[in-house]
Amino acid sequence: MDSQLVCSEVIAKSGIAFGTSGARGLVKDFTADVNAAFALAFVSAIENECTFDIVAIAIDNRPSSYAIAQACAEALKQHKLNVVYYGVIPTPALAYKAMQDNIPCIMVTGSHIPFDRNGLKFYRPDGEITKADEQAILNSKALFTSLPEPLAELTLDIAACESYTQRYTSLFSKDTLKGKKIGIYEHSSAGRDIYKVLFEQLGAEVICLGRSDEFVPIDTEAVSEEDKQRALDWSSKYRFDAIFSTDGDGDRPLIADERGNWLRGDILGLLCSQLLNIEAIATPVSCNTAIEKSASFKQVKRTKIGSPYVIAEFAKLAEQYTSVAGFEANGGYLLGSDVFFNGKLINSLPTRDALLPALILLAQPGHISEFLTKLPQRFTVSDRIKNFPRESSLEIIDALKKNAHSFLSELGYDESYELNLIDGLRIMLASGDVVHLRPSGNAPELRCYAECDTTERALLLVQNTLRIILSKRL
Repeated sequence: MDSQLVCSEVIAKSGIAFGTSGARGLVKDFTADVNAAFALAFVSAIENECTFDIVAIAIDNRPSSYAIAQACAEALKQHKLNVVYYGVIPTPALAYKAMQDNIPCIMVTGSHIPFDRNGLKFYRPDGEITKADEQAILNSKALFTSLPEPLAELTLDIAACESYTQRYTSLFSKDTLKGKKIGIYEHSSAGRDIYKVLFEQLGAEVICLGRSDEFVPIDTEAVSEEDKQRALDWSSKYRFDAIFSTDGDGDRPLIADERGNWLRGDILGLLCSQLLNIEAIATPVSCNTAIEKSASFKQVKRTKIGSPYVIAEFAKLAEQYTSVAGFEANGGYLLGSDVFFNGKLINSLPTRDALLPALILLAQPGHISEFLTKLPQRFTVSDRIKNFPRESSLEIIDALKKNAHSFLSELGYDESYELNLIDGLRIMLASGDVVHLRPSGNAPELRCYAECDTTERALLLVQNTLRIILSKRL
């Protein structure tokens, strides 16, 4: 008889850990047995609370993702569960279909993190796993047998793709986007084969751009200078009304206005929430304060960064308010309750989605830039130091907490301030300027956010902050 492996022991030795959204690690560490351990630990963690005999799986376009999915599927079959494989689709498409079918699912994706890494996102039948579920997965004593080679090929089912598309074609009319010219920056997004068809079904003229056979780690929260210039060039050439894109797994939107300027994700979330008449918002502490200053919502609850923290607030807010939603600085929009839009019901989808905020905004008459001018003029800029170990980030932040005054003096500030320690270190100055430092939960990076009354001032604040930190590290 083959020897039995313990899930928690295999996971503990893997070097793979949970971040702000799912388990992430180096591709080389996602061995077949590690993938099996995570898949079995997941179903074991929830099977006492949920009844199911099927688990859905989908992947992004990373070359390593299919093999990870194969291993997860093989392990689940060993556990006497059936598996439905939906292929390369956006994470919200998988989550939506699984929730409709009341089954759990696993998304194989590293989202926006570097090419040599990948990850796993887990969903219960009722939505994303909680932080408590994460601990249960890490502590699972479930047993499994080392997987055989070669692993079985997976049979593709297109039902999730169709269901996700239908969610939006049923909400909007066929001429919703008529007269609009939209560029779709496809790169290697998991949803790139969905978006063109959907936008055309809604009446738009679509031009596809930048499709890549190699995986491109697009970070919607820290858009590269190259992608900023691409959008400006494309808008100048094609005279677009907008450019639409997403991160690698299609749960974070990236939208440029008619001039080719990319919108910040939290600003897109704010606009979408206003247009949907949302009453109460849950959003991370890093998001723009224009949310409160707009006076558009009855309550705004600030959370730690990461969709599990946003989702955790929905139940509390739903006790007081009819319509509840959340969004992050990266643009991912989470619909925490059913809402009506133009007389039609939009079912809740409490996981990050790229399409809803994009389509709600694009469905409006006029230019996107016109909506921006009506918001409180607060501007956020963010950047990161790559290949910066989490331990180094925590040491830097701890030192700055203890001596924030000296740090601010180096930045040229001599005024009163407040510290917010919900997630990392957020310094709010009397002048209204804000600087926020935190280690990434998904990659070895130190992230820096700055908010000011002009983009130029915020950019300078980010640049100076990271310069000072790098000088201290050296």
